[in-house]
Amino acid sequence: MFSSAIKILDKAATNFAEKAAIEDNQNSYTYSEYRNYAKKIASYILNKNKNGFIGVFLPKSCNTLISFMGILYSGSTYVPFDINMPSARLSKIISHLKPSAIITDSAGSERLKKDTDLSDAEIIIFDTALGCPVDENLIENSLMSIIDTDPIYIMYTSGSTGMPKGVVIPHKGVIDYAHWVVNKFDLNENTIFGNQAPFHFDNSILDIYGAMLCGGKVIIIPEVLFNFPVKLPEYIEQKNINLIFWVPTVLINVANSGILSEIKFKSLKKVLFCGEVMPNKQLNIWRKTQSDIFYANLYGPTEITDVCTYYIVNEDFADNEPLPIGIACENTKTLILKEDNTKAEIGEIGELCILGTGLALGYFNEPEITSKAFMQNPLNKKYRELIYRTGDLVFENNKNLIIYLGRKDSQIKHKGNRIELGEIEVAAQSLEEIEKACVLYDDINAEIVLFAEICGDVKDREILNKMKRLLQNYMIPGKIIRLEKIPLNANGKLDRVYLKSNYIGK
Repeated sequence: MFSSAIKILDKAATNFAEKAAIEDNQNSYTYSEYRNYAKKIASYILNKNKNGFIGVFLPKSCNTLISFMGILYSGSTYVPFDINMPSARLSKIISHLKPSAIITDSAGSERLKKDTDLSDAEIIIFDTALGCPVDENLIENSLMSIIDTDPIYIMYTSGSTGMPKGVVIPHKGVIDYAHWVVNKFDLNENTIFGNQAPFHFDNSILDIYGAMLCGGKVIIIPEVLFNFPVKLPEYIEQKNINLIFWVPTVLINVANSGILSEIKFKSLKKVLFCGEVMPNKQLNIWRKTQSDIFYANLYGPTEITDVCTYYIVNEDFADNEPLPIGIACENTKTLILKEDNTKAEIGEIGELCILGTGLALGYFNEPEITSKAFMQNPLNKKYRELIYRTGDLVFENNKNLIIYLGRKDSQIKHKGNRIELGEIEVAAQSLEEIEKACVLYDDINAEIVLFAEICGDVKDREILNKMKRLLQNYMIPGKIIRLEKIPLNANGKLDRVYLKSNYIGK
Protein backbone atom coordinates (compact mmCIF):
# COMPACT_ATOMS: atom_id res chain seq x y z
CA MET A 1 0.00 0.00 0.00
CA PHE A 2 1.18 3.53 -0.76
CA SER A 3 2.28 5.99 1.94
CA SER A 4 1.15 8.93 -0.25
CA ALA A 5 -1.91 9.03 -2.50
CA ILE A 6 0.18 10.72 -5.20
CA LYS A 7 1.76 7.31 -5.83
CA ILE A 8 -1.59 6.36 -7.38
CA LEU A 9 -0.94 8.92 -10.14
CA ASP A 10 2.66 7.70 -10.49
CA LYS A 11 1.45 4.16 -11.08
CA ALA A 12 -1.26 5.26 -13.53
CA ALA A 13 1.21 7.38 -15.50
CA THR A 14 3.49 4.35 -15.77
CA ASN A 15 0.78 1.86 -16.74
CA PHE A 16 -1.43 4.16 -18.84
CA ALA A 17 1.00 6.85 -20.00
CA GLU A 18 -0.70 7.83 -23.27
CA LYS A 19 -4.26 7.18 -22.17
CA ALA A 20 -6.60 10.14 -21.58
CA ALA A 21 -6.88 10.85 -17.86
CA ILE A 22 -8.81 14.10 -17.41
CA GLU A 23 -10.91 16.28 -19.69
CA ASP A 24 -12.86 19.52 -19.37
CA ASN A 25 -14.64 21.60 -22.00
CA GLN A 26 -11.32 23.08 -23.17
CA ASN A 27 -8.54 20.58 -22.56
CA SER A 28 -7.74 16.89 -22.33
CA TYR A 29 -4.59 15.40 -20.80
CA THR A 30 -3.03 11.95 -20.81
CA TYR A 31 -1.78 10.37 -17.60
CA SER A 32 1.78 11.19 -18.62
CA GLU A 33 0.88 14.87 -19.13
CA TYR A 34 -1.16 14.90 -15.90
CA ARG A 35 1.86 13.75 -13.92
CA ASN A 36 4.34 16.00 -15.73
CA TYR A 37 2.28 19.17 -15.26
CA ALA A 38 1.66 18.30 -11.61
CA LYS A 39 5.40 17.90 -11.08
CA LYS A 40 6.00 21.34 -12.61
CA ILE A 41 3.59 22.84 -10.06
CA ALA A 42 5.35 20.90 -7.28
CA SER A 43 8.79 22.09 -8.39
CA TYR A 44 7.61 25.70 -8.38
CA ILE A 45 6.20 25.33 -4.85
CA LEU A 46 9.37 23.69 -3.56
CA ASN A 47 11.66 26.23 -5.23
CA LYS A 48 9.67 28.96 -3.49
CA ASN A 49 9.85 26.99 -0.22
CA LYS A 50 6.09 27.36 0.16
CA ASN A 51 5.08 23.78 0.89
CA GLY A 52 2.59 23.32 3.73
CA PHE A 53 -1.16 23.99 3.60
CA ILE A 54 -1.90 25.32 0.12
CA GLY A 55 -5.20 26.68 -1.12
CA VAL A 56 -6.53 26.21 -4.65
CA PHE A 57 -8.75 29.03 -5.91
CA LEU A 58 -9.51 28.17 -9.53
CA PRO A 59 -12.59 27.59 -11.69
CA LYS A 60 -13.50 23.92 -11.85
CA SER A 61 -11.27 22.47 -14.57
CA CYS A 62 -8.35 20.16 -15.32
CA ASN A 63 -6.12 22.93 -13.95
CA THR A 64 -7.69 22.41 -10.52
CA LEU A 65 -6.87 18.70 -10.54
CA ILE A 66 -3.32 19.35 -11.77
CA SER A 67 -2.92 21.84 -8.89
CA PHE A 68 -4.12 19.26 -6.35
CA MET A 69 -1.62 16.70 -7.61
CA GLY A 70 1.17 19.27 -7.80
CA ILE A 71 0.56 20.17 -4.17
CA LEU A 72 0.74 16.49 -3.23
CA TYR A 73 4.01 16.04 -5.16
CA SER A 74 5.43 18.90 -3.10
CA GLY A 75 4.65 16.96 0.08
CA SER A 76 1.94 19.48 0.98
CA THR A 77 -1.78 19.43 1.80
CA TYR A 78 -4.29 20.93 -0.62
CA VAL A 79 -7.33 22.98 0.41
CA PRO A 80 -10.00 23.58 -2.28
CA PHE A 81 -11.75 26.97 -2.20
CA ASP A 82 -15.05 27.55 -3.98
CA ILE A 83 -14.57 30.50 -6.35
CA ASN A 84 -18.27 31.36 -5.93
CA MET A 85 -18.22 31.56 -2.14
CA PRO A 86 -19.05 34.95 -0.57
CA SER A 87 -16.05 37.14 0.21
CA ALA A 88 -16.79 37.09 3.95
CA ARG A 89 -16.63 33.28 4.06
CA LEU A 90 -13.51 33.17 1.90
CA SER A 91 -11.82 35.66 4.21
CA LYS A 92 -12.79 33.65 7.30
CA ILE A 93 -11.36 30.43 5.85
CA ILE A 94 -8.07 32.02 4.79
CA SER A 95 -7.68 33.72 8.20
CA HIS A 96 -8.35 30.40 9.92
CA LEU A 97 -6.12 28.28 7.68
CA LYS A 98 -3.24 30.73 7.19
CA PRO A 99 -2.08 28.91 4.03
CA SER A 100 1.53 29.11 2.91
CA ALA A 101 0.35 29.74 -0.66
CA ILE A 102 -2.74 29.84 -2.86
CA ILE A 103 -2.77 28.64 -6.47
CA THR A 104 -5.06 30.76 -8.62
CA ASP A 105 -5.35 32.66 -11.91
CA SER A 106 -5.20 36.39 -12.61
CA ALA A 107 -8.90 36.95 -11.85
CA GLY A 108 -8.64 34.98 -8.62
CA SER A 109 -5.50 36.86 -7.65
CA GLU A 110 -7.29 40.21 -7.93
CA ARG A 111 -10.18 39.00 -5.80
CA LEU A 112 -7.91 37.50 -3.14
CA LYS A 113 -5.92 40.71 -2.82
CA LYS A 114 -9.11 42.77 -2.65
CA ASP A 115 -11.24 40.66 -0.30
CA THR A 116 -8.86 38.81 2.03
CA ASP A 117 -5.91 39.25 4.34
CA LEU A 118 -3.31 36.99 2.79
CA SER A 119 -0.74 37.46 5.58
CA ASP A 120 2.21 35.21 4.63
CA ALA A 121 0.39 33.38 1.82
CA GLU A 122 2.04 33.69 -1.55
CA ILE A 123 -0.19 33.90 -4.59
CA ILE A 124 0.93 31.36 -7.20
CA ILE A 125 -0.41 31.97 -10.69
CA PHE A 126 -1.12 28.57 -12.24
CA ASP A 127 0.22 29.40 -15.71
CA THR A 128 3.43 30.83 -14.23
CA ALA A 129 4.02 27.73 -12.11
CA LEU A 130 3.42 25.54 -15.15
CA GLY A 131 6.51 27.08 -16.75
CA CYS A 132 8.80 25.73 -14.03
CA PRO A 133 11.16 22.87 -15.01
CA VAL A 134 10.59 19.61 -13.14
CA ASP A 135 13.07 19.04 -10.30
CA GLU A 136 12.86 15.32 -9.57
CA ASN A 137 15.32 15.51 -6.65
CA LEU A 138 13.31 18.16 -4.82
CA ILE A 139 10.12 16.17 -5.34
CA GLU A 140 11.64 12.86 -4.26
CA ASN A 141 13.09 14.42 -1.11
CA SER A 142 9.77 16.03 -0.21
CA LEU A 143 7.87 12.77 -0.58
CA MET A 144 10.29 10.74 1.51
CA SER A 145 8.95 12.29 4.69
CA ILE A 146 5.25 11.67 3.91
CA ILE A 147 3.45 8.92 5.82
CA ASP A 148 -0.10 7.75 5.31
CA THR A 149 -1.40 9.45 8.46
CA ASP A 150 -0.35 12.87 7.14
CA PRO A 151 -3.15 15.10 5.83
CA ILE A 152 -3.87 14.92 2.11
CA TYR A 153 -6.57 17.60 1.97
CA ILE A 154 -8.69 19.88 4.13
CA MET A 155 -12.28 20.56 3.14
CA TYR A 156 -14.18 23.36 4.81
CA THR A 157 -17.79 22.70 5.76
CA SER A 158 -20.35 24.87 7.52
CA GLY A 159 -20.01 25.39 11.28
CA SER A 160 -22.78 25.98 13.81
CA THR A 161 -20.92 28.97 15.25
CA GLY A 162 -20.73 30.70 11.87
CA MET A 163 -17.07 29.74 11.48
CA PRO A 164 -16.44 27.15 8.72
CA LYS A 165 -14.84 23.91 9.94
CA GLY A 166 -11.85 22.43 8.12
CA VAL A 167 -12.11 18.63 7.96
CA VAL A 168 -8.60 17.10 7.82
CA ILE A 169 -8.40 13.83 5.87
CA PRO A 170 -5.28 11.59 5.89
CA HIS A 171 -3.65 9.96 2.86
CA LYS A 172 -4.59 6.50 4.13
CA GLY A 173 -8.29 7.41 4.04
CA VAL A 174 -8.17 8.31 0.35
CA ILE A 175 -5.94 5.35 -0.58
CA ASP A 176 -8.22 2.90 1.22
CA TYR A 177 -11.37 4.45 -0.24
CA ALA A 178 -10.05 4.41 -3.82
CA HIS A 179 -9.21 0.70 -3.56
CA TRP A 180 -12.67 -0.07 -2.15
CA VAL A 181 -14.43 1.88 -4.92
CA VAL A 182 -12.45 0.20 -7.71
CA ASN A 183 -12.92 -3.30 -6.29
CA LYS A 184 -16.55 -2.98 -5.21
CA PHE A 185 -17.81 -1.46 -8.45
CA ASP A 186 -15.48 -3.35 -10.78
CA LEU A 187 -13.85 -0.28 -12.34
CA ASN A 188 -11.08 -0.48 -14.94
CA GLU A 189 -9.24 1.49 -17.61
CA ASN A 190 -12.41 1.58 -19.72
CA THR A 191 -14.41 3.36 -17.03
CA ILE A 192 -15.34 6.92 -18.02
CA PHE A 193 -16.47 9.00 -15.05
CA GLY A 194 -18.93 11.85 -15.66
CA ASN A 195 -17.96 14.24 -12.87
CA GLN A 196 -20.67 16.41 -11.31
CA ALA A 197 -19.38 17.05 -7.78
CA PRO A 198 -17.53 20.33 -7.20
CA PHE A 199 -13.90 19.78 -6.22
CA HIS A 200 -14.51 21.52 -2.89
CA PHE A 201 -17.10 18.78 -2.14
CA ASP A 202 -15.87 15.38 -0.98
CA ASN A 203 -18.05 13.43 -3.44
CA SER A 204 -15.41 14.36 -6.02
CA ILE A 205 -12.88 12.08 -4.27
CA LEU A 206 -14.48 9.01 -5.86
CA ASP A 207 -14.05 10.44 -9.35
CA ILE A 208 -10.54 11.84 -8.86
CA TYR A 209 -8.84 8.91 -7.15
CA GLY A 210 -11.07 6.07 -8.32
CA ALA A 211 -10.25 6.97 -11.92
CA MET A 212 -6.52 7.26 -11.23
CA LEU A 213 -6.36 3.90 -9.50
CA CYS A 214 -8.10 2.00 -12.29
CA GLY A 215 -6.67 4.02 -15.18
CA GLY A 216 -10.08 5.40 -16.10
CA LYS A 217 -10.93 8.84 -17.43
CA VAL A 218 -12.63 11.76 -15.67
CA ILE A 219 -14.75 14.05 -17.81
CA ILE A 220 -15.65 17.26 -16.01
CA ILE A 221 -19.20 17.93 -17.15
CA PRO A 222 -19.77 21.66 -17.83
CA GLU A 223 -21.57 23.10 -14.82
CA VAL A 224 -24.11 24.93 -16.97
CA LEU A 225 -25.52 21.59 -18.20
CA PHE A 226 -26.85 20.79 -14.73
CA ASN A 227 -29.29 23.68 -15.18
CA PHE A 228 -30.75 21.84 -18.19
CA PRO A 229 -31.44 18.24 -17.08
CA VAL A 230 -32.90 17.24 -20.47
CA LYS A 231 -29.49 17.95 -22.04
CA LEU A 232 -27.51 15.74 -19.66
CA PRO A 233 -28.36 12.35 -21.24
CA GLU A 234 -27.30 13.68 -24.65
CA TYR A 235 -23.95 14.78 -23.24
CA ILE A 236 -23.45 11.45 -21.45
CA GLU A 237 -24.00 9.54 -24.68
CA GLN A 238 -21.87 11.92 -26.73
CA LYS A 239 -18.92 11.45 -24.35
CA ASN A 240 -19.50 7.68 -23.82
CA ILE A 241 -19.69 8.21 -20.06
CA ASN A 242 -20.43 4.88 -18.40
CA LEU A 243 -20.36 5.82 -14.68
CA ILE A 244 -21.81 8.78 -12.82
CA PHE A 245 -21.63 9.59 -9.12
CA TRP A 246 -24.03 12.48 -8.58
CA VAL A 247 -25.98 14.10 -5.78
CA PRO A 248 -29.61 12.92 -5.78
CA THR A 249 -30.94 16.41 -6.58
CA VAL A 250 -29.47 16.18 -10.09
CA LEU A 251 -30.88 12.68 -10.65
CA ILE A 252 -34.26 13.91 -9.36
CA ASN A 253 -34.24 16.80 -11.84
CA VAL A 254 -33.45 14.44 -14.73
CA ALA A 255 -36.28 12.10 -13.66
CA ASN A 256 -38.74 14.99 -13.25
CA SER A 257 -37.87 16.38 -16.68
CA GLY A 258 -39.53 13.41 -18.41
CA ILE A 259 -36.52 12.83 -20.66
CA LEU A 260 -35.90 9.31 -19.31
CA SER A 261 -39.08 7.99 -20.94
CA GLU A 262 -37.87 9.29 -24.30
CA ILE A 263 -34.33 7.89 -24.36
CA LYS A 264 -32.43 4.71 -23.64
CA PHE A 265 -28.86 5.05 -22.43
CA LYS A 266 -26.35 3.05 -24.46
CA SER A 267 -23.10 4.01 -22.73
CA LEU A 268 -24.22 4.59 -19.12
CA LYS A 269 -23.87 1.39 -17.07
CA LYS A 270 -23.51 2.51 -13.43
CA VAL A 271 -25.33 5.21 -11.47
CA LEU A 272 -24.07 5.90 -7.96
CA PHE A 273 -25.42 8.65 -5.74
CA CYS A 274 -24.62 10.20 -2.37
CA GLY A 275 -24.88 13.42 -0.40
CA GLU A 276 -28.57 13.51 0.55
CA VAL A 277 -31.66 11.29 0.56
CA MET A 278 -32.57 9.74 -2.79
CA PRO A 279 -36.39 9.47 -3.01
CA ASN A 280 -37.65 6.18 -4.37
CA LYS A 281 -40.25 7.99 -6.49
CA GLN A 282 -37.60 9.41 -8.80
CA LEU A 283 -35.29 6.41 -8.47
CA ASN A 284 -38.17 4.22 -9.62
CA ILE A 285 -38.47 6.36 -12.76
CA TRP A 286 -34.79 5.71 -13.45
CA ARG A 287 -35.10 2.00 -12.72
CA LYS A 288 -38.25 1.56 -14.83
CA THR A 289 -36.97 3.42 -17.88
CA GLN A 290 -33.28 2.45 -17.60
CA SER A 291 -33.56 -1.05 -16.23
CA ASP A 292 -30.16 -2.27 -17.44
CA ILE A 293 -28.23 0.19 -15.28
CA PHE A 294 -26.57 -0.77 -11.97
CA TYR A 295 -27.69 1.53 -9.12
CA ALA A 296 -26.08 2.06 -5.71
CA ASN A 297 -26.88 4.40 -2.82
CA LEU A 298 -23.76 5.59 -1.00
CA TYR A 299 -23.69 7.41 2.32
CA GLY A 300 -21.03 9.24 4.26
CA PRO A 301 -20.13 12.53 5.91
CA THR A 302 -17.12 14.65 4.94
CA GLU A 303 -15.46 13.46 8.14
CA ILE A 304 -15.14 9.87 6.88
CA THR A 305 -13.43 10.28 3.46
CA ASP A 306 -16.68 10.60 1.52
CA VAL A 307 -18.41 7.23 2.01
CA CYS A 308 -18.78 4.72 4.83
CA THR A 309 -21.91 2.70 3.90
CA TYR A 310 -23.46 1.56 0.65
CA TYR A 311 -26.53 -0.21 -0.67
CA ILE A 312 -26.71 -1.89 -4.07
CA VAL A 313 -30.30 -1.39 -5.20
CA ASN A 314 -31.50 -4.90 -5.96
CA GLU A 315 -35.09 -5.00 -4.73
CA ASP A 316 -38.28 -3.06 -5.42
CA PHE A 317 -39.49 -0.20 -3.25
CA ALA A 318 -42.73 1.74 -3.15
CA ASP A 319 -42.48 5.45 -3.90
CA ASN A 320 -43.09 6.33 -0.24
CA GLU A 321 -40.55 3.87 1.20
CA PRO A 322 -37.11 5.01 2.34
CA LEU A 323 -34.08 3.67 0.47
CA PRO A 324 -31.57 1.91 2.77
CA ILE A 325 -28.08 3.34 3.15
CA GLY A 326 -27.07 -0.28 3.56
CA ILE A 327 -24.02 -1.78 5.18
CA ALA A 328 -20.53 -0.64 6.12
CA CYS A 329 -17.87 -0.38 3.44
CA GLU A 330 -14.85 -2.68 3.69
CA ASN A 331 -12.44 -1.70 6.49
CA THR A 332 -15.17 0.38 8.12
CA LYS A 333 -17.45 -0.34 11.07
CA THR A 334 -20.77 1.21 12.01
CA LEU A 335 -22.23 1.59 15.50
CA ILE A 336 -25.75 2.75 16.28
CA LEU A 337 -25.76 4.29 19.75
CA LYS A 338 -28.81 5.23 21.78
CA GLU A 339 -28.93 8.40 23.88
CA ASP A 340 -27.46 6.55 26.88
CA ASN A 341 -24.47 5.44 24.72
CA THR A 342 -25.60 1.81 24.66
CA LYS A 343 -25.91 -0.18 21.46
CA ALA A 344 -29.23 0.01 19.65
CA GLU A 345 -30.84 -3.34 18.85
CA ILE A 346 -32.55 -4.23 15.56
CA GLY A 347 -35.32 -1.69 14.95
CA GLU A 348 -34.16 0.73 17.64
CA ILE A 349 -33.31 4.29 16.63
CA GLY A 350 -29.91 5.72 17.48
CA GLU A 351 -27.09 7.90 16.25
CA LEU A 352 -24.88 6.44 13.54
CA CYS A 353 -21.21 6.35 14.56
CA ILE A 354 -18.29 5.33 12.36
CA LEU A 355 -14.91 3.67 12.89
CA GLY A 356 -12.25 2.94 10.31
CA THR A 357 -9.25 3.97 8.26
CA GLY A 358 -11.20 6.72 6.51
CA LEU A 359 -11.81 8.64 9.73
CA ALA A 360 -10.73 12.27 9.55
CA LEU A 361 -7.90 13.52 11.75
CA GLY A 362 -10.32 16.07 13.17
CA TYR A 363 -11.13 19.70 12.50
CA PHE A 364 -8.22 21.96 11.62
CA ASN A 365 -7.07 23.98 14.62
CA GLU A 366 -10.30 23.22 16.53
CA PRO A 367 -9.47 20.82 19.39
CA GLU A 368 -12.68 21.44 21.34
CA ILE A 369 -15.17 20.68 18.59
CA THR A 370 -12.93 17.83 17.42
CA SER A 371 -13.13 16.17 20.84
CA LYS A 372 -16.94 16.35 20.78
CA ALA A 373 -17.33 14.76 17.35
CA PHE A 374 -14.38 12.32 17.45
CA MET A 375 -14.48 10.48 20.75
CA GLN A 376 -13.67 7.24 22.46
CA ASN A 377 -15.98 4.37 21.57
CA PRO A 378 -18.17 4.07 24.70
CA LEU A 379 -18.55 0.32 24.06
CA ASN A 380 -14.79 -0.23 24.31
CA LYS A 381 -13.14 0.26 27.71
CA LYS A 382 -9.98 -1.69 26.89
CA TYR A 383 -8.00 0.53 24.51
CA ARG A 384 -8.17 3.80 22.58
CA GLU A 385 -10.65 3.53 19.70
CA LEU A 386 -12.03 6.70 18.15
CA ILE A 387 -15.46 6.94 16.57
CA TYR A 388 -17.05 9.78 14.65
CA ARG A 389 -20.54 10.76 15.76
CA THR A 390 -22.36 11.64 12.54
CA GLY A 391 -25.38 13.33 14.11
CA ASP A 392 -27.58 11.16 11.85
CA LEU A 393 -30.44 9.10 13.26
CA VAL A 394 -30.81 5.61 11.83
CA PHE A 395 -31.98 2.11 12.66
CA GLU A 396 -31.06 -1.34 11.42
CA ASN A 397 -33.91 -3.34 9.89
CA ASN A 398 -34.43 -7.11 10.05
CA LYS A 399 -32.35 -7.52 6.87
CA ASN A 400 -29.38 -5.93 8.69
CA LEU A 401 -29.61 -2.86 6.46
CA ILE A 402 -29.25 0.62 7.92
CA ILE A 403 -32.19 2.97 7.30
CA TYR A 404 -31.53 6.70 7.47
CA LEU A 405 -34.18 8.79 9.23
CA GLY A 406 -32.68 12.27 9.37
CA ARG A 407 -30.39 14.56 11.26
CA LYS A 408 -30.36 14.34 15.03
CA ASP A 409 -30.95 18.08 15.09
CA SER A 410 -33.97 17.61 12.78
CA GLN A 411 -35.70 15.35 15.28
CA ILE A 412 -38.37 17.55 16.81
CA LYS A 413 -41.01 17.39 19.52
CA HIS A 414 -44.33 18.64 18.18
CA LYS A 415 -47.61 18.52 20.11
CA GLY A 416 -45.94 16.13 22.55
CA ASN A 417 -44.80 13.74 19.84
CA ARG A 418 -41.23 13.01 18.77
CA ILE A 419 -41.01 13.32 14.97
CA GLU A 420 -38.34 12.74 12.34
CA LEU A 421 -38.69 15.44 9.70
CA GLY A 422 -37.03 13.12 7.21
CA GLU A 423 -40.02 10.76 7.37
CA ILE A 424 -42.38 13.61 6.42
CA GLU A 425 -40.05 14.59 3.58
CA VAL A 426 -40.05 11.05 2.16
CA ALA A 427 -43.86 10.98 2.26
CA ALA A 428 -44.22 14.36 0.56
CA GLN A 429 -41.65 13.47 -2.08
CA SER A 430 -43.62 10.32 -2.96
CA LEU A 431 -46.69 12.29 -4.08
CA GLU A 432 -47.04 12.61 -7.85
CA GLU A 433 -47.91 16.31 -7.54
CA ILE A 434 -44.61 17.11 -5.79
CA GLU A 435 -41.41 17.18 -7.79
CA LYS A 436 -39.13 18.16 -4.92
CA ALA A 437 -39.70 18.65 -1.19
CA CYS A 438 -37.95 19.90 1.92
CA VAL A 439 -39.41 19.86 5.43
CA LEU A 440 -38.30 22.18 8.26
CA TYR A 441 -39.65 23.05 11.69
CA ASP A 442 -40.65 26.56 12.71
CA ASP A 443 -39.87 26.68 16.45
CA ILE A 444 -41.29 30.18 16.86
CA ASN A 445 -44.72 29.28 15.49
CA ALA A 446 -44.53 25.58 16.51
CA GLU A 447 -45.28 24.54 12.96
CA ILE A 448 -44.05 21.91 10.49
CA VAL A 449 -43.34 23.61 7.16
CA LEU A 450 -43.29 21.85 3.79
CA PHE A 451 -41.39 23.56 0.98
CA ALA A 452 -42.39 22.07 -2.35
CA GLU A 453 -42.05 22.30 -6.10
CA ILE A 454 -45.61 21.46 -7.13
CA CYS A 455 -46.88 20.61 -10.60
CA GLY A 456 -50.46 21.15 -11.71
CA ASP A 457 -53.34 23.05 -10.08
CA VAL A 458 -53.57 20.88 -6.99
CA LYS A 459 -54.64 22.75 -3.84
CA ASP A 460 -52.75 22.62 -0.54
CA ARG A 461 -55.70 20.89 1.09
CA GLU A 462 -55.56 18.05 -1.43
CA ILE A 463 -51.82 17.55 -0.82
CA LEU A 464 -52.32 17.45 2.95
CA ASN A 465 -55.19 14.97 2.61
CA LYS A 466 -52.95 12.66 0.57
CA MET A 467 -50.21 12.95 3.18
CA LYS A 468 -52.71 11.91 5.87
CA ARG A 469 -52.91 8.52 4.16
CA LEU A 470 -49.17 8.10 4.69
CA LEU A 471 -48.52 9.77 8.06
CA GLN A 472 -49.97 10.23 11.51
CA ASN A 473 -52.12 13.36 11.87
CA TYR A 474 -49.61 15.02 14.20
CA MET A 475 -46.96 14.75 11.46
CA ILE A 476 -48.94 16.67 8.82
CA PRO A 477 -47.36 20.03 7.89
CA GLY A 478 -49.13 23.13 9.15
CA LYS A 479 -47.95 25.19 6.20
CA ILE A 480 -46.96 24.59 2.59
CA ILE A 481 -44.65 27.08 0.91
CA ARG A 482 -44.68 26.69 -2.84
CA LEU A 483 -41.46 27.51 -4.65
CA GLU A 484 -40.78 27.44 -8.36
CA LYS A 485 -37.35 26.06 -7.53
CA ILE A 486 -36.10 24.95 -4.12
CA PRO A 487 -32.66 26.58 -3.78
CA LEU A 488 -29.52 24.44 -3.80
CA ASN A 489 -26.26 25.09 -1.98
CA ALA A 490 -22.80 25.09 -3.57
CA ASN A 491 -22.64 21.27 -3.40
CA GLY A 492 -25.93 20.79 -5.24
CA LYS A 493 -27.90 19.80 -2.13
CA LEU A 494 -31.15 21.36 -0.87
CA ASP A 495 -30.17 24.64 0.80
CA ARG A 496 -31.89 24.18 4.16
CA VAL A 497 -29.90 27.01 5.75
CA TYR A 498 -31.20 29.51 3.17
CA LEU A 499 -34.78 28.29 3.55
CA LYS A 500 -34.64 28.49 7.32
CA SER A 501 -33.15 31.98 7.44
CA ASN A 502 -35.48 33.42 4.79
CA TYR A 503 -38.82 31.71 5.46
CA ILE A 504 -38.94 30.18 8.93
CA GLY A 505 -40.26 32.23 11.86
CA LYS A 506 -41.59 34.98 9.62
